[in-house]
Amino acid sequence: MNVRLKRARELAGYAVQLTRDEGLPTMLKRGAGFVKRRCFGKRARYLPAKKVLEAQRAEMAGKTAADCGLPTISILTPLYNTPEKYLREFLDSFVNQTAPNGQLCLADASDAEHADVKRIVEEYQTKNQRIVYKKIENKGIAANTNAAAELATGEYLALADHDDILAPHAMYTMGKAILQLRAQGEPDGFLYSDEALFSKSIQRPMVAHFKPDYAPDYLLCCNYICHLAVFQKALWDEIGGERPECDGSQDHDLFLRLVEKTGGAAHVPQVLYYWRVHAGSTSGGTDAKPYVAAAAKKALADHLARTGRTGTVEDGLFPSTYRVKWDIVGDPKVSILIPNKDHTDDLEKCLHSIWTKTSWENFEVIVIENNSTEPATFTYYKEARQRYDGLQVVNYPQKGFNFSGINNFGRQYASGDYLLLLNNDVEVRNADWLTELLRQCAHPGGAAICGAELLYPDETLQHAGVVTGLGGYAGHSHKYRKAGGSGYMFRAATVQDFSAVTGACLLVKTSVWDEVGGLDEAFAVAFNDVDFCLRVRDAGYRIAWTPYAQLTHYESKSRGGDEKDPVKARRFAAEQQRLYAVHGKANILHDPYYNPNLTMDREDFSESNDLRGLKEGRITVQWRGDASPSQAH
Repeated sequence: MNVRLKRARELAGYAVQLTRDEGLPTMLKRGAGFVKRRCFGKRARYLPAKKVLEAQRAEMAGKTAADCGLPTISILTPLYNTPEKYLREFLDSFVNQTAPNGQLCLADASDAEHADVKRIVEEYQTKNQRIVYKKIENKGIAANTNAAAELATGEYLALADHDDILAPHAMYTMGKAILQLRAQGEPDGFLYSDEALFSKSIQRPMVAHFKPDYAPDYLLCCNYICHLAVFQKALWDEIGGERPECDGSQDHDLFLRLVEKTGGAAHVPQVLYYWRVHAGSTSGGTDAKPYVAAAAKKALADHLARTGRTGTVEDGLFPSTYRVKWDIVGDPKVSILIPNKDHTDDLEKCLHSIWTKTSWENFEVIVIENNSTEPATFTYYKEARQRYDGLQVVNYPQKGFNFSGINNFGRQYASGDYLLLLNNDVEVRNADWLTELLRQCAHPGGAAICGAELLYPDETLQHAGVVTGLGGYAGHSHKYRKAGGSGYMFRAATVQDFSAVTGACLLVKTSVWDEVGGLDEAFAVAFNDVDFCLRVRDAGYRIAWTPYAQLTHYESKSRGGDEKDPVKARRFAAEQQRLYAVHGKANILHDPYYNPNLTMDREDFSESNDLRGLKEGRITVQWRGDASPSQAH
């Protein structure tokens, strides 16, 4: 009865939190998926198949760390009054690794009433000589981790908590991934994997954290890297280990200092770590450890100071998230380009919101008139120029609708440091919208492009970044989710790195626009924004999205849907195929900011029904680095 009651409370707590964050419809949908996974899901769904683990063990049979061919990874784990059950499960997970390239370094700060911790460790040391241990004075999590590092002899280090569990293939997979990076000639200093949460057994995980490849803007908003992180011991020694002044967010601080040295990180999309959810653990939320937020903000502020960037660090929209309000360099001018054909009611709503709500003053608006047929439209233009100071209206000379051609034409009249592509069917919601877009770009090391949060009139998300590959081509992150929610791993509520953002509201540095040649006019209607962003990304720049710039989007009122008109449908299909031809189908289907273990059928970040990569223990690793600050600014 107690087990059933606990399960009921667990499910009720999940439902209440999800309803608060995402709304009732999402709670019902996601809640059903949670119940299915939690209570009826396939056992060990994130673990490789037994035959895969057996093959790894057979490959390593009779070998030691010295001759197995894999780099040695020393796992640093501070112990403190660890419950026996948790400690034994953690130690078992190390002893039962499929490869012998691990070393477990335990620094025990337990008090006198928990002498059993030492006894249990010594028991396990008789089974595995790769477990090293020392008793220490408790000086806090960072100092205790540093003490564990003093025991390490491996070329690499990893961090693990004393109440969690390592996946059985963690050391094997990370060792092989390091060798892959070396073979590819890519940096091998810092790697991380995916992880999962569990409460009782890793055979019945609650949920996985399927992470993107290295995403520097995301890392400034929360410690999405977390576990399992592996990095060179030489780097640890160079930066001086963990800092006690950041206790509570000491790992986040460490990762920021590591990427300052490495310029990026490598991601292995395998679940190699299981994070136990229980009272007092940060996996259950930061309410258990309220000092975490203060430590995280210090870590971020110190990172800004070390890298020579200026801004203020504030709490984010949700606990465990943060926000860097970058200082905008100078007073950049923004040229807002708005294509328009008739639909003056939409245009008036758009222009009125810009002039009455926008707090950033240095902007110009250029309406690009595109073959309007209603006489009232031209009367409106004359009247609007009188009411809106500096408004320009320029006439696109070509026939038909070509979004790329229209905006390329409008750029000729723009004098701004930045261009803002803006649909005529959007309405500004918050005064700082343009300021917030500029914050992400107009500072050293900033992104070249930034997109905004666009909402439907019914207060659901229309755009929170573009993921390539969704639906086979591209889709909008978290589309149709209720506004104000956190999204998957806070990804709808934090500044994010994306491969693309929608051209309905896209800020780009003018020099970058000119460098890549503007929009490709062969993409007349669809995918011109995706193609443009991918070309900018491939040129070495970053694309960001911010939830702090919000507009209402009345979605394509001026044009209608492509799928209902046979001619438009054929054009849309041709532009789909052109996207593959220009960028390669494999590149479109693999978005570095979207995990391959997530669905490609929907925009809701749910788990894929096909987890073959996990079951096969497929070892793929992708290194990704920061864009050059000299390029981005």
